[in-house]
Amino acid sequence: MRSLQACLPALKKAGGVASVVLFSTVAVQTGLPFHASIASAKGAVEGLTRSLAAELAPKIRVNAVAPSLTDTPLAASLLGSDEKRRAADDRHPLKRIGQPGDIAAAALLLLGEAGAWVRGQILHVDGGMGTLRTFK
Repeated sequence: MRSLQACLPALKKAGGVASVVLFSTVAVQTGLPFHASIASAKGAVEGLTRSLAAELAPKIRVNAVAPSLTDTPLAASLLGSDEKRRAADDRHPLKRIGQPGDIAAAALLLLGEAGAWVRGQILHVDGGMGTLRTFK
Protein backbone atom coordinates (compact mmCIF):
# COMPACT_ATOMS: atom_id res chain seq x y z
CA MET A 1 0.00 0.00 0.00
CA ARG A 2 2.72 2.47 0.93
CA SER A 3 4.65 1.78 -2.26
CA LEU A 4 1.50 2.33 -4.30
CA GLN A 5 0.72 5.52 -2.43
CA ALA A 6 4.25 6.78 -3.09
CA CYS A 7 4.00 5.96 -6.82
CA LEU A 8 0.45 7.22 -7.34
CA PRO A 9 1.33 10.85 -8.20
CA ALA A 10 3.74 9.72 -10.93
CA LEU A 11 1.25 7.15 -12.23
CA LYS A 12 -1.43 9.84 -12.48
CA LYS A 13 0.94 12.12 -14.42
CA ALA A 14 2.05 9.40 -16.83
CA GLY A 15 1.17 9.93 -20.46
CA GLY A 16 -1.43 7.50 -21.76
CA VAL A 17 -2.61 4.81 -19.39
CA ALA A 18 -0.38 3.63 -16.56
CA SER A 19 -0.50 0.05 -15.28
CA VAL A 20 0.03 -1.65 -11.93
CA VAL A 21 0.45 -5.40 -11.45
CA LEU A 22 0.23 -6.87 -7.96
CA PHE A 23 0.99 -10.47 -6.97
CA SER A 24 -1.20 -12.97 -5.16
CA THR A 25 -1.16 -16.79 -4.95
CA VAL A 26 -3.23 -19.75 -6.11
CA ALA A 27 -3.73 -20.52 -2.39
CA VAL A 28 -6.36 -17.76 -2.11
CA GLN A 29 -8.89 -19.61 -4.27
CA THR A 30 -7.76 -23.20 -3.70
CA GLY A 31 -7.72 -23.77 0.05
CA LEU A 32 -4.32 -25.39 0.48
CA PRO A 33 -3.26 -26.78 3.86
CA PHE A 34 -0.63 -24.78 5.79
CA HIS A 35 -1.31 -21.67 3.68
CA ALA A 36 -3.65 -19.75 6.01
CA SER A 37 -1.31 -16.80 6.59
CA ILE A 38 -0.31 -16.29 2.97
CA ALA A 39 -3.83 -16.93 1.66
CA SER A 40 -5.32 -14.32 3.98
CA ALA A 41 -2.64 -11.73 3.18
CA LYS A 42 -2.88 -12.32 -0.58
CA GLY A 43 -6.68 -12.36 -0.37
CA ALA A 44 -6.34 -8.77 0.79
CA VAL A 45 -4.12 -8.05 -2.23
CA GLU A 46 -6.85 -9.41 -4.52
CA GLY A 47 -9.44 -7.15 -2.87
CA LEU A 48 -7.08 -4.21 -3.19
CA THR A 49 -6.57 -5.02 -6.87
CA ARG A 50 -10.29 -4.85 -7.62
CA SER A 51 -10.91 -1.76 -5.49
CA LEU A 52 -8.02 0.20 -6.95
CA ALA A 53 -8.97 -0.84 -10.48
CA ALA A 54 -12.37 0.78 -9.90
CA GLU A 55 -10.98 3.86 -8.14
CA LEU A 56 -8.22 4.60 -10.62
CA ALA A 57 -10.03 3.85 -13.89
CA PRO A 58 -9.71 4.90 -16.63
CA LYS A 59 -6.24 6.46 -16.21
CA ILE A 60 -4.53 3.63 -14.31
CA ARG A 61 -5.27 -0.03 -14.83
CA VAL A 62 -4.70 -2.42 -11.93
CA ASN A 63 -4.51 -6.22 -12.14
CA ALA A 64 -2.82 -9.08 -10.29
CA VAL A 65 -1.07 -12.35 -11.08
CA ALA A 66 -1.76 -15.36 -8.86
CA PRO A 67 0.89 -18.02 -9.46
CA SER A 68 1.31 -21.48 -8.04
CA LEU A 69 4.64 -22.86 -6.83
CA THR A 70 7.40 -21.36 -8.96
CA ASP A 71 11.02 -22.47 -9.21
CA THR A 72 12.70 -19.54 -7.46
CA PRO A 73 15.13 -19.24 -4.54
CA LEU A 74 12.13 -18.57 -2.28
CA ALA A 75 10.83 -22.08 -3.07
CA ALA A 76 14.21 -23.79 -2.60
CA SER A 77 13.26 -25.49 0.66
CA LEU A 78 10.13 -26.95 -0.97
CA LEU A 79 12.14 -28.24 -3.94
CA GLY A 80 15.31 -29.29 -2.14
CA SER A 81 15.41 -32.88 -3.36
CA ASP A 82 14.49 -34.79 -6.51
CA GLU A 83 11.65 -36.46 -4.58
CA LYS A 84 10.20 -33.12 -3.41
CA ARG A 85 10.49 -31.65 -6.91
CA ARG A 86 8.73 -34.66 -8.50
CA ALA A 87 5.95 -34.48 -5.90
CA ALA A 88 5.47 -30.75 -6.56
CA ASP A 89 5.43 -31.34 -10.32
CA ASP A 90 2.87 -34.15 -9.95
CA ARG A 91 0.46 -31.96 -7.92
CA HIS A 92 0.01 -29.71 -10.95
CA PRO A 93 -2.23 -30.74 -13.86
CA LEU A 94 0.55 -29.74 -16.28
CA LYS A 95 2.95 -32.00 -14.33
CA ARG A 96 5.47 -29.25 -13.73
CA ILE A 97 5.86 -26.30 -11.42
CA GLY A 98 6.01 -22.77 -12.74
CA GLN A 99 9.13 -21.12 -14.05
CA PRO A 100 9.94 -17.45 -13.45
CA GLY A 101 9.41 -16.78 -17.17
CA ASP A 102 5.82 -18.06 -16.92
CA ILE A 103 5.00 -15.47 -14.29
CA ALA A 104 6.98 -12.70 -15.98
CA ALA A 105 5.12 -13.27 -19.26
CA ALA A 106 1.78 -12.81 -17.49
CA ALA A 107 2.97 -9.61 -15.83
CA LEU A 108 4.26 -8.28 -19.16
CA LEU A 109 0.89 -9.00 -20.77
CA LEU A 110 -0.89 -7.02 -18.07
CA LEU A 111 1.60 -4.15 -18.20
CA GLY A 112 1.66 -3.82 -21.98
CA GLU A 113 -0.75 -2.76 -24.69
CA ALA A 114 -1.93 -6.35 -25.21
CA GLY A 115 -3.52 -6.09 -21.75
CA ALA A 116 -5.18 -2.71 -22.33
CA TRP A 117 -8.71 -4.14 -22.06
CA VAL A 118 -7.95 -6.06 -18.85
CA ARG A 119 -8.89 -4.28 -15.60
CA GLY A 120 -9.35 -5.48 -12.04
CA GLN A 121 -8.54 -9.10 -12.90
CA ILE A 122 -6.65 -11.79 -11.04
CA LEU A 123 -4.77 -13.80 -13.66
CA HIS A 124 -4.23 -17.33 -12.37
CA VAL A 125 -0.89 -18.50 -13.76
CA ASP A 126 -0.82 -21.78 -11.92
CA GLY A 127 -0.46 -24.67 -14.36
CA GLY A 128 -4.16 -25.43 -13.87
CA MET A 129 -3.76 -25.96 -10.12
CA GLY A 130 -6.64 -23.67 -9.17
CA THR A 131 -9.24 -25.00 -11.60
CA LEU A 132 -8.36 -28.39 -13.07
CA ARG A 133 -8.65 -31.79 -11.47
CA THR A 134 -6.94 -34.66 -13.23
CA PHE A 135 -7.76 -38.09 -11.90
CA LYS A 136 -5.80 -41.20 -12.80
